[in-house]
Amino acid sequence: MNLPEYPAIVNAHELIAPMIHRTPVLTSSAINEITGGELFFKCENFQKVGAFKFRGACNAVFSLTKEQAQKGVCTHSSGNHAAALALAARMRGIPAYIVMPENAPEIKKKAVAGYDAQITFCKPTLEARESTLAEVAAKTGATEIHPYNNVQVICGQGTAAKELIEDIGAFDIILSPIGGGGLLSGTSITAKYLNPGATVIAAEPEGADDAYRSFHAKKLIPSINPKTIADGLLTSVGEINFRIIQRKTDEIVTVSERGIVRAMRMVWERMKIIIEPSSAVPLAAILENKVDVKGKKVGIILSGGNVDLEKLPF
Repeated sequence: MNLPEYPAIVNAHELIAPMIHRTPVLTSSAINEITGGELFFKCENFQKVGAFKFRGACNAVFSLTKEQAQKGVCTHSSGNHAAALALAARMRGIPAYIVMPENAPEIKKKAVAGYDAQITFCKPTLEARESTLAEVAAKTGATEIHPYNNVQVICGQGTAAKELIEDIGAFDIILSPIGGGGLLSGTSITAKYLNPGATVIAAEPEGADDAYRSFHAKKLIPSINPKTIADGLLTSVGEINFRIIQRKTDEIVTVSERGIVRAMRMVWERMKIIIEPSSAVPLAAILENKVDVKGKKVGIILSGGNVDLEKLPF
């Protein structure tokens, strides 16, 4: 299959622009002082459903033909993608069938139910998620929308970096977290086209470092039993995503759990905004000196703000 290029991201943006928020870009002079760089935060925590995932889900749902759409969409997801797909489906007036692991965060279960999706719970293993989804798809005829290993989803996610570069201009460095690689692959396509001089770097938790290991080994190495507070980054990188990342991402670095909590708290305290641990991973990379930003203009995508307020890590 052909990998998507920047024109597909432009098309995605035209399609979804009326439905998504063009999220603000915030700065913090205090964080600039601490890091020595000029940091611009693209606040996807203010996106619909509280995460960038709405962009990709929206593009995937509204790209379906009338015939495909009639039977609805389905996916397995423990969180943001499930809510995003459920809302996009509701906006198009079609059913959404979501398979969720029974141990998914309560806040994420409530969100998905709140968007009228039909939820099927399963055991929290990838095998259970996939087999349950296969049953649901067979029964309903719904189209599966994978959370990241899907070209329409990747193109939707790439619109966040497009807005960031359009609004603020060219950067020296663009940073994104990496889980399945939807955001990073879309960001990398956009950045290398609009801002070819920028270095595109992804940050990943040490306890879930399959993208880091895969990138450096130049082959996909799935994660085994990942452990991190950044629950949005537990998944292994997708196959399409990895092919794009190999071509268009410059570096992947890892950060400690302590670093993630420190960065998350710094954003809460200094910027007065709510971000989830996954969003804090790129700033953690800067604070742990994995990425040198001194004197540099840096774009950071804050991926989302769906955090369980009963279980804050600080």
